This record gives sequence, structure tokens and C-alpha cells, in this order.
Amino acid sequence: MPQDLFGIHGKALELRSQRMGLIASNIANAATPGYKAKDIDFAAALGAAQNGTALETAAEHATRYRVPVMPALDGNTVELPNEQLAFSENAVGYSTTLEFIRGRVDTLKRALRGD
Repeated sequence: MPQDLFGIHGKALELRSQRMGLIASNIANAATPGYKAKDIDFAAALGAAQNGTALETAAEHATRYRVPVMPALDGNTVELPNEQLAFSENAVGYSTTLEFIRGRVDTLKRALRGD
């Protein structure tokens, strides 16, 4: 029911949350030798979820390793500025999606109260 109520935005919020965790993990492992940075192709995951694929499966299939511009000698592929940028962009998208959902909830509350 919540997915019907919020449409694509419910799935988008869940995917953005998963992506935020993955990017945060990349940042946390920036100094770990051999760590391979990953990211979720948000558009691909959301498209698959909209076509009926389970959200977890869609996110898993859309997860890709990042290709570094300048790989570290220790094999770590985390490039901190890129991760920080991706985190910031995703946070803005998360916030925007959340605001849309809040607006929908507020509209429903007003309708139920008869305002």
C-alpha cells in the first residue's frame, strides 16, 4: 500500500538510503588496502524496481565497482573527493524525495481532517 500511495518516491527513497550506506562504506574504507569502491546505478535500479523486480534484487544487480581515475598503489579504488560528491548529490536527492513524501502525507492529513 505505501508504494501505491507514494508511487515511485517510496522506492526511490529506499534506494537512495541503500546507496547512501554504500557510499559511506566507501568513505570509511578510503585507507583500506585493496578495498574496491562500489556504487549503485540509481537509474538502473529504480527502473528495474518499477518493472517489478524486488528492490533488494534491483539494487544488487545495479551495483557496480567504481573505475578510479588514479588508482592507489595499494589497490584501493576509493577517490575521496568523488565519494564526497556522490554522497552530497545522493543526500540532496534523498532530502528532495523525503520532502515530496512529507507533502503527500500532509495533503492526506488535511483531506482526512476535512480542511
